Amino acid sequence: MSCSSKSNAELSNGVNDINKHPLDKFIRQDRMPHIWCPGCGLGTIFNGLLNAIIKSGVDLDKVAIVSGIGCTGRIAGYVKFDGFHTTHGRAIPFATGLKLARPDLKVIVVSGEGDLFSIGGNHFIHAGRRNVDLTVICVNNSNYGMTGGQCSATTPVKAITATTPFGNFEAPFSLPHIAAAVGAVYVARWTAYHIQKVQSAIVHAIQKKGFSFVEIMSPCPTYYARMNKLGSGLDMMKFYKENTVIQQEVELKDISITRGGKIVIGDFVDKDRPTFNDLVDELTCRFTGAPLHKE
Repeated sequence: MSCSSKSNAELSNGVNDINKHPLDKFIRQDRMPHIWCPGCGLGTIFNGLLNAIIKSGVDLDKVAIVSGIGCTGRIAGYVKFDGFHTTHGRAIPFATGLKLARPDLKVIVVSGEGDLFSIGGNHFIHAGRRNVDLTVICVNNSNYGMTGGQCSATTPVKAITATTPFGNFEAPFSLPHIAAAVGAVYVARWTAYHIQKVQSAIVHAIQKKGFSFVEIMSPCPTYYARMNKLGSGLDMMKFYKENTVIQQEVELKDISITRGGKIVIGDFVDKDRPTFNDLVDELTCRFTGAPLHKE
């Protein structure tokens, strides 16, 4: 379902009805209430995402949201933008096909770390290497929150999960390192506590041409926090407030996440290079003689 054809300014203005929320017009009310647990950061992130889309200035009739399976993946089904709730781990290839077929669309992938980096890791690597013009937002809660709290690709060493009851012994991925290594043009990491920074990062990622990546650390009080005795969702928000270090540098340093350690956050990479669509257009024009497409 697409939004109306009203301008961004008209849609972003507040409403007079005190019984309505300013973002109601973007949310599928027939899908409410949502499935997210109390204390989870996804509600806050959802709000930040919608505000970021509005503030980015993109044509709201040309926004498509793509997600995979998982708690975060439900976002695609809650919004009134066009979108796809795809199979597990396949959000990025769906989004790639959509962007190639409709290069005029702003395609935003929103999913969890299990979906994007465990089962879907290979797709992330190749979309980044190709510099497909996608905005990829990964909500990282360090476990599989929807299916029982199993260990994921980002679970810290020694952390307890449903499948690592004696502590995880596998080294976790550092998601910004992967994104930077495969060629993403914009890479950032923030937490659900730093929601204004999250919103700004998403705006920048949407406006950036190329493969942009934003990681958002988020509480999972039902499984990860409970199993690791980290307290409530509010306790985890306090942890993010007190145990994060902002590093605003283009060059990545040691930003790996350890259990109970400091979390380095910030905007890490911001550069430019030709997108996959640019190169496809160039190749097509070279052999057909057609004029080069300009956005």
